[in-house]
Amino acid sequence: MQGRSSDSSSSGGDGEGGIRSPRATRPGRYPRATRLLATLAVTALAAAGTASVSSAKEAPGSAKAADSAKSAKSGDSDSGSGRSAADSGQRKATSPFTGLPAEPAPVLAVKIDNHKDARPHTALEDADITVVEKVEGGLSRLLGIYSGKLPESLGPVRSARAYNVEQLRMFDRPALSYSGARKGVEDLIEKSTLHARSHDKYPEPYFRGGDNEAPHNLYVHPDQLLKTAPEASKSRDIGFRFADGAPEGGEPVKERSVDYGSAETRFDWSDKEDRWLTSFDGKPATSTGGARLGGKTVIVQKVEMPPDDGGTPYEKTVGSGKATVLRDGKAYETTWERPTAESGTSYTLPNGERMPFDRGNVWLVYEEA
Repeated sequence: MQGRSSDSSSSGGDGEGGIRSPRATRPGRYPRATRLLATLAVTALAAAGTASVSSAKEAPGSAKAADSAKSAKSGDSDSGSGRSAADSGQRKATSPFTGLPAEPAPVLAVKIDNHKDARPHTALEDADITVVEKVEGGLSRLLGIYSGKLPESLGPVRSARAYNVEQLRMFDRPALSYSGARKGVEDLIEKSTLHARSHDKYPEPYFRGGDNEAPHNLYVHPDQLLKTAPEASKSRDIGFRFADGAPEGGEPVKERSVDYGSAETRFDWSDKEDRWLTSFDGKPATSTGGARLGGKTVIVQKVEMPPDDGGTPYEKTVGSGKATVLRDGKAYETTWERPTAESGTSYTLPNGERMPFDRGNVWLVYEEA
Protein backbone atom coordinates (compact mmCIF):
# COMPACT_ATOMS: atom_id res chain seq x y z
CA MET A 1 0.00 0.00 0.00
CA GLN A 2 1.28 3.44 -0.93
CA GLY A 3 3.00 5.26 1.92
CA ARG A 4 3.46 2.09 4.05
CA SER A 5 6.46 -0.23 4.13
CA SER A 6 6.02 -3.99 4.16
CA ASP A 7 9.50 -4.74 5.43
CA SER A 8 10.30 -6.28 8.81
CA SER A 9 11.23 -3.03 10.52
CA SER A 10 7.74 -2.86 12.06
CA SER A 11 7.89 -6.37 13.47
CA GLY A 12 9.39 -5.29 16.76
CA GLY A 13 12.34 -6.99 18.51
CA ASP A 14 15.08 -5.50 20.55
CA GLY A 15 17.41 -4.74 17.66
CA GLU A 16 17.55 -1.59 15.53
CA GLY A 17 15.63 -1.60 12.22
CA GLY A 18 13.90 -4.88 13.10
CA ILE A 19 17.22 -6.81 13.21
CA ARG A 20 17.90 -8.52 16.53
CA SER A 21 21.20 -7.63 18.25
CA PRO A 22 23.73 -10.41 18.70
CA ARG A 23 23.08 -12.44 21.82
CA ALA A 24 24.69 -10.87 24.89
CA THR A 25 27.87 -12.67 26.07
CA ARG A 26 30.18 -12.51 28.98
CA PRO A 27 33.01 -10.00 28.64
CA GLY A 28 36.09 -11.59 27.17
CA ARG A 29 34.31 -14.49 25.44
CA TYR A 30 34.68 -12.81 22.02
CA PRO A 31 37.57 -10.55 21.03
CA ARG A 32 36.92 -6.81 21.03
CA ALA A 33 37.43 -6.67 17.22
CA THR A 34 34.74 -9.31 16.68
CA ARG A 35 32.23 -7.37 18.77
CA LEU A 36 33.09 -4.19 16.81
CA LEU A 37 32.48 -5.92 13.47
CA ALA A 38 29.11 -7.22 14.71
CA THR A 39 28.07 -3.73 15.74
CA LEU A 40 29.02 -2.34 12.31
CA ALA A 41 27.00 -5.08 10.60
CA VAL A 42 23.91 -4.24 12.64
CA THR A 43 24.25 -0.57 11.79
CA ALA A 44 24.55 -1.32 8.07
CA LEU A 45 21.46 -3.56 8.11
CA ALA A 46 19.46 -0.91 9.97
CA ALA A 47 20.41 1.68 7.36
CA ALA A 48 19.23 -0.66 4.61
CA GLY A 49 15.89 -1.06 6.39
CA THR A 50 15.47 2.70 6.62
CA ALA A 51 16.18 3.04 2.89
CA SER A 52 13.47 0.46 2.19
CA VAL A 53 10.91 2.51 4.14
CA SER A 54 11.90 5.70 2.31
CA SER A 55 11.54 4.09 -1.11
CA ALA A 56 7.99 3.01 -0.24
CA LYS A 57 7.08 6.66 0.29
CA GLU A 58 8.01 7.58 -3.32
CA ALA A 59 11.15 9.67 -3.36
CA PRO A 60 10.71 12.90 -5.34
CA GLY A 61 13.07 11.75 -8.04
CA SER A 62 11.59 8.28 -8.49
CA ALA A 63 9.64 7.17 -11.55
CA LYS A 64 6.60 6.41 -9.39
CA ALA A 65 6.66 9.93 -7.93
CA ALA A 66 6.90 11.35 -11.45
CA ASP A 67 3.85 9.33 -12.49
CA SER A 68 1.96 10.65 -9.45
CA ALA A 69 2.84 14.24 -10.31
CA LYS A 70 1.78 13.73 -13.92
CA SER A 71 -1.53 12.23 -12.81
CA ALA A 72 -2.20 15.08 -10.37
CA LYS A 73 -1.53 17.62 -13.11
CA SER A 74 -3.93 15.91 -15.48
CA GLY A 75 -6.61 16.18 -12.81
CA ASP A 76 -6.67 19.93 -13.43
CA SER A 77 -8.59 19.28 -16.64
CA ASP A 78 -10.91 16.44 -17.55
CA SER A 79 -12.85 15.30 -20.55
CA GLY A 80 -16.28 15.32 -18.94
CA SER A 81 -16.45 11.57 -19.45
CA GLY A 82 -17.32 10.98 -15.82
CA ARG A 83 -13.80 10.27 -14.52
CA SER A 84 -11.12 12.68 -13.28
CA ALA A 85 -7.57 11.82 -12.22
CA ALA A 86 -7.01 12.26 -8.49
CA ASP A 87 -3.70 10.43 -7.96
CA SER A 88 -1.66 7.59 -9.38
CA GLY A 89 -3.57 4.91 -7.52
CA GLN A 90 -7.20 6.03 -7.67
CA ARG A 91 -9.51 7.92 -10.04
CA LYS A 92 -12.47 9.84 -8.67
CA ALA A 93 -15.76 10.03 -10.54
CA THR A 94 -16.79 13.50 -11.71
CA SER A 95 -19.98 14.77 -13.26
CA PRO A 96 -19.78 15.24 -17.05
CA PHE A 97 -22.28 18.08 -16.58
CA THR A 98 -20.49 20.14 -13.89
CA GLY A 99 -16.97 18.76 -13.54
CA LEU A 100 -17.59 18.30 -9.79
CA PRO A 101 -17.28 15.01 -7.87
CA ALA A 102 -20.32 12.84 -8.58
CA GLU A 103 -21.06 9.23 -9.41
CA PRO A 104 -23.00 8.45 -12.63
CA ALA A 105 -26.72 8.82 -11.90
CA PRO A 106 -30.02 8.80 -13.84
CA VAL A 107 -30.66 11.96 -15.83
CA LEU A 108 -33.91 13.87 -15.38
CA ALA A 109 -34.85 16.73 -17.71
CA VAL A 110 -37.62 19.04 -16.47
CA LYS A 111 -39.49 21.67 -18.50
CA ILE A 112 -39.76 24.66 -16.19
CA ASP A 113 -42.10 27.63 -16.44
CA ASN A 114 -40.39 31.03 -16.69
CA HIS A 115 -43.41 33.31 -17.01
CA LYS A 116 -43.25 36.22 -14.57
CA ASP A 117 -46.21 34.71 -12.70
CA ALA A 118 -44.27 31.46 -12.21
CA ARG A 119 -41.39 33.00 -10.29
CA PRO A 120 -39.61 32.42 -7.99
CA HIS A 121 -38.59 28.92 -9.04
CA THR A 122 -38.24 26.00 -6.68
CA ALA A 123 -34.89 24.13 -6.60
CA LEU A 124 -33.65 25.51 -9.92
CA GLU A 125 -30.34 26.11 -8.14
CA ASP A 126 -29.94 22.31 -7.87
CA ALA A 127 -29.92 21.78 -11.64
CA ASP A 128 -26.57 20.73 -13.08
CA ILE A 129 -27.44 22.51 -16.33
CA THR A 130 -30.09 25.19 -16.85
CA VAL A 131 -31.15 25.87 -20.45
CA VAL A 132 -32.96 29.05 -21.48
CA GLU A 133 -35.16 28.59 -24.57
CA LYS A 134 -37.27 30.90 -26.69
CA VAL A 135 -40.94 30.01 -27.09
CA GLU A 136 -43.91 31.62 -28.81
CA GLY A 137 -44.67 35.28 -28.15
CA GLY A 138 -41.00 36.08 -27.50
CA LEU A 139 -41.19 34.53 -24.04
CA SER A 140 -38.67 32.18 -22.46
CA ARG A 141 -38.92 28.73 -20.94
CA LEU A 142 -36.35 26.76 -18.98
CA LEU A 143 -35.06 23.22 -19.14
CA GLY A 144 -33.40 21.91 -15.98
CA ILE A 145 -31.05 18.92 -16.20
CA TYR A 146 -30.79 17.08 -12.88
CA SER A 147 -28.47 14.21 -12.06
CA GLY A 148 -25.93 15.06 -9.37
CA LYS A 149 -28.53 16.22 -6.83
CA LEU A 150 -32.26 15.59 -6.61
CA PRO A 151 -34.29 18.05 -4.54
CA GLU A 152 -37.43 17.00 -2.69
CA SER A 153 -39.57 18.92 -5.21
CA LEU A 154 -39.06 21.38 -8.04
CA GLY A 155 -40.93 23.51 -10.53
CA PRO A 156 -43.20 25.01 -11.70
CA VAL A 157 -43.44 22.43 -14.50
CA ARG A 158 -44.78 23.38 -17.95
CA SER A 159 -45.29 21.88 -21.40
CA ALA A 160 -42.71 20.46 -23.80
CA ARG A 161 -41.87 21.56 -27.33
CA ALA A 162 -40.99 19.63 -30.50
CA TYR A 163 -37.32 20.63 -30.46
CA ASN A 164 -36.85 19.02 -27.04
CA VAL A 165 -36.86 15.56 -28.62
CA GLU A 166 -33.79 16.23 -30.77
CA GLN A 167 -32.19 18.40 -28.13
CA LEU A 168 -32.32 15.74 -25.40
CA ARG A 169 -30.94 12.88 -27.52
CA MET A 170 -27.39 13.89 -26.52
CA PHE A 171 -28.26 12.65 -23.01
CA ASP A 172 -29.12 9.24 -24.55
CA ARG A 173 -32.48 8.22 -23.00
CA PRO A 174 -33.18 10.55 -20.08
CA ALA A 175 -36.45 10.85 -18.21
CA LEU A 176 -38.49 13.91 -19.23
CA SER A 177 -40.84 15.67 -16.82
CA TYR A 178 -43.41 18.02 -18.38
CA SER A 179 -47.01 19.02 -17.90
CA GLY A 180 -48.13 17.92 -21.39
CA ALA A 181 -47.95 19.03 -25.01
CA ARG A 182 -50.16 19.67 -28.01
CA LYS A 183 -51.09 16.51 -29.91
CA GLY A 184 -48.52 16.69 -32.69
CA VAL A 185 -45.70 17.25 -30.19
CA GLU A 186 -47.03 14.57 -27.84
CA ASP A 187 -47.03 12.06 -30.68
CA LEU A 188 -43.44 12.98 -31.51
CA ILE A 189 -42.37 12.55 -27.87
CA GLU A 190 -44.15 9.20 -27.54
CA LYS A 191 -42.34 7.86 -30.62
CA SER A 192 -38.96 9.02 -29.33
CA THR A 193 -36.50 7.14 -27.13
CA LEU A 194 -37.12 9.51 -24.22
CA HIS A 195 -38.69 8.19 -21.03
CA ALA A 196 -41.52 10.73 -21.22
CA ARG A 197 -43.44 11.23 -17.96
CA SER A 198 -46.05 13.96 -18.40
CA HIS A 199 -48.49 15.11 -15.75
CA ASP A 200 -51.31 14.14 -18.11
CA LYS A 201 -50.27 10.45 -18.21
CA TYR A 202 -48.31 10.03 -14.95
CA PRO A 203 -50.05 12.29 -12.42
CA GLU A 204 -48.79 10.55 -9.25
CA PRO A 205 -45.40 12.34 -8.90
CA TYR A 206 -46.97 15.76 -9.49
CA PHE A 207 -48.85 18.14 -7.23
CA ARG A 208 -50.19 21.68 -7.28
CA GLY A 209 -49.14 24.07 -4.58
CA GLY A 210 -47.41 27.32 -3.69
CA ASP A 211 -48.75 30.83 -4.04
CA ASN A 212 -49.02 30.94 -7.83
CA GLU A 213 -52.23 30.56 -9.76
CA ALA A 214 -52.74 27.76 -12.31
CA PRO A 215 -51.14 26.93 -14.68
CA HIS A 216 -48.04 28.27 -12.92
CA ASN A 217 -48.34 26.05 -9.83
CA LEU A 218 -47.50 22.50 -10.96
CA TYR A 219 -44.58 20.83 -9.18
CA VAL A 220 -42.94 17.40 -9.27
CA HIS A 221 -41.22 15.06 -6.83
CA PRO A 222 -38.19 14.02 -8.93
CA ASP A 223 -37.37 10.86 -6.97
CA GLN A 224 -40.94 9.61 -7.38
CA LEU A 225 -40.90 10.36 -11.10
CA LEU A 226 -37.61 8.51 -11.63
CA LYS A 227 -39.09 5.44 -9.95
CA THR A 228 -41.50 5.26 -12.89
CA ALA A 229 -38.54 5.33 -15.30
CA PRO A 230 -36.01 2.83 -13.89
CA GLU A 231 -34.26 2.50 -17.25
CA ALA A 232 -33.51 6.21 -17.64
CA SER A 233 -29.93 6.62 -18.85
CA LYS A 234 -27.20 7.79 -16.51
CA SER A 235 -25.01 10.84 -16.87
CA ARG A 236 -22.42 10.56 -19.64
CA ASP A 237 -20.13 12.74 -21.74
CA ILE A 238 -22.09 15.37 -23.68
CA GLY A 239 -19.10 17.31 -24.97
CA PHE A 240 -18.37 19.59 -22.01
CA ARG A 241 -14.76 19.97 -20.88
CA PHE A 242 -13.70 21.36 -17.50
CA ALA A 243 -10.55 22.83 -15.96
CA ASP A 244 -9.75 24.73 -12.79
CA GLY A 245 -7.89 27.42 -14.71
CA ALA A 246 -9.26 29.58 -17.50
CA PRO A 247 -7.50 29.57 -20.89
CA GLU A 248 -5.41 32.51 -22.05
CA GLY A 249 -7.14 35.38 -23.79
CA GLY A 250 -10.78 36.23 -23.40
CA GLU A 251 -12.40 39.65 -23.23
CA PRO A 252 -13.16 41.04 -19.76
CA VAL A 253 -16.91 41.61 -19.45
CA LYS A 254 -19.21 42.55 -16.60
CA GLU A 255 -22.55 41.49 -18.07
CA ARG A 256 -24.19 39.71 -21.00
CA SER A 257 -27.86 39.61 -21.90
CA VAL A 258 -30.11 37.81 -24.39
CA ASP A 259 -33.43 39.42 -25.37
CA TYR A 260 -36.26 37.38 -26.91
CA GLY A 261 -38.58 40.36 -27.34
CA SER A 262 -40.91 39.73 -24.40
CA ALA A 263 -38.31 38.18 -22.10
CA GLU A 264 -34.73 39.10 -21.24
CA THR A 265 -32.10 37.00 -19.48
CA ARG A 266 -29.02 38.77 -18.12
CA PHE A 267 -25.86 37.54 -16.42
CA ASP A 268 -23.72 39.82 -14.23
CA TRP A 269 -20.25 38.80 -13.10
CA SER A 270 -19.74 38.82 -9.33
CA ASP A 271 -16.16 38.94 -8.08
CA LYS A 272 -17.43 38.34 -4.57
CA GLU A 273 -19.33 35.15 -5.43
CA ASP A 274 -16.98 34.13 -8.26
CA ARG A 275 -19.86 33.31 -10.60
CA TRP A 276 -22.38 34.81 -13.01
CA LEU A 277 -25.60 35.99 -11.35
CA THR A 278 -28.83 35.56 -13.31
CA SER A 279 -31.61 38.11 -13.77
CA PHE A 280 -34.93 37.69 -15.56
CA ASP A 281 -36.59 40.76 -17.08
CA GLY A 282 -34.33 43.10 -15.13
CA LYS A 283 -34.93 41.50 -11.71
CA PRO A 284 -32.54 39.26 -9.77
CA ALA A 285 -33.50 35.61 -10.21
CA THR A 286 -33.97 33.80 -6.91
CA SER A 287 -35.40 30.52 -5.69
CA THR A 288 -38.27 30.08 -3.27
CA GLY A 289 -35.63 29.40 -0.61
CA GLY A 290 -34.03 32.79 -1.25
CA ALA A 291 -30.91 31.55 -3.06
CA ARG A 292 -29.64 33.78 -5.88
CA LEU A 293 -29.56 31.86 -9.14
CA GLY A 294 -26.46 31.78 -11.29
CA GLY A 295 -23.67 29.64 -12.69
CA LYS A 296 -19.91 29.28 -12.93
CA THR A 297 -20.10 29.02 -16.72
CA VAL A 298 -22.58 30.59 -19.15
CA ILE A 299 -22.87 29.56 -22.81
CA VAL A 300 -24.65 31.88 -25.24
CA GLN A 301 -25.15 29.62 -28.24
CA LYS A 302 -26.36 31.05 -31.53
CA VAL A 303 -28.83 28.73 -33.27
CA GLU A 304 -31.38 28.99 -36.04
CA MET A 305 -34.98 29.25 -34.80
CA PRO A 306 -37.40 28.67 -37.69
CA PRO A 307 -41.07 28.30 -36.67
CA ASP A 308 -42.41 24.76 -36.44
CA ASP A 309 -45.86 23.78 -37.71
CA GLY A 310 -47.38 25.18 -34.52
CA GLY A 311 -45.65 28.55 -34.81
CA THR A 312 -43.18 27.84 -31.99
CA PRO A 313 -39.50 28.65 -32.58
CA TYR A 314 -37.65 25.40 -33.28
CA GLU A 315 -34.17 25.64 -31.76
CA LYS A 316 -31.87 23.77 -34.17
CA THR A 317 -29.21 22.32 -31.88
CA VAL A 318 -27.71 19.92 -34.45
CA GLY A 319 -25.16 21.50 -36.76
CA SER A 320 -22.60 24.19 -36.00
CA GLY A 321 -22.33 27.88 -35.26
CA LYS A 322 -20.91 30.51 -32.96
CA ALA A 323 -21.07 30.53 -29.17
CA THR A 324 -19.79 32.89 -26.50
CA VAL A 325 -18.61 31.18 -23.33
CA LEU A 326 -18.47 33.23 -20.12
CA ARG A 327 -16.24 32.20 -17.22
CA ASP A 328 -14.12 34.00 -14.62
CA GLY A 329 -15.37 37.42 -15.71
CA LYS A 330 -14.31 36.96 -19.33
CA ALA A 331 -15.99 36.16 -22.64
CA TYR A 332 -14.45 33.61 -25.01
CA GLU A 333 -15.58 33.31 -28.62
CA THR A 334 -15.93 29.69 -29.71
CA THR A 335 -17.40 27.50 -32.42
CA TRP A 336 -19.98 24.93 -31.38
CA GLU A 337 -20.50 21.69 -33.27
CA ARG A 338 -22.94 18.81 -32.91
CA PRO A 339 -22.84 16.48 -35.92
CA THR A 340 -25.87 14.33 -35.04
CA ALA A 341 -28.70 14.25 -32.54
CA GLU A 342 -26.91 11.46 -30.68
CA SER A 343 -23.68 13.49 -30.46
CA GLY A 344 -22.59 15.79 -27.70
CA THR A 345 -21.82 19.45 -28.40
CA SER A 346 -18.21 20.61 -28.55
CA TYR A 347 -17.06 24.21 -28.03
CA THR A 348 -13.75 25.03 -29.70
CA LEU A 349 -11.50 28.06 -29.33
CA PRO A 350 -9.94 29.79 -32.38
CA ASN A 351 -6.63 28.01 -31.67
CA GLY A 352 -8.34 24.63 -32.15
CA GLU A 353 -8.40 23.66 -28.48
CA ARG A 354 -11.59 22.74 -26.64
CA MET A 355 -12.95 25.49 -24.41
CA PRO A 356 -12.69 24.42 -20.75
CA PHE A 357 -15.61 25.36 -18.53
CA ASP A 358 -15.30 26.26 -14.86
CA ARG A 359 -16.45 23.55 -12.47
CA GLY A 360 -20.00 24.08 -11.22
CA ASN A 361 -23.47 24.87 -12.53
CA VAL A 362 -23.68 25.60 -16.25
CA TRP A 363 -26.24 27.89 -17.90
CA LEU A 364 -26.91 27.50 -21.63
CA VAL A 365 -28.88 30.22 -23.43
CA TYR A 366 -30.01 29.92 -27.04
CA GLU A 367 -29.75 33.13 -29.04
CA GLU A 368 -31.15 33.48 -32.54
CA ALA A 369 -28.43 33.34 -35.18
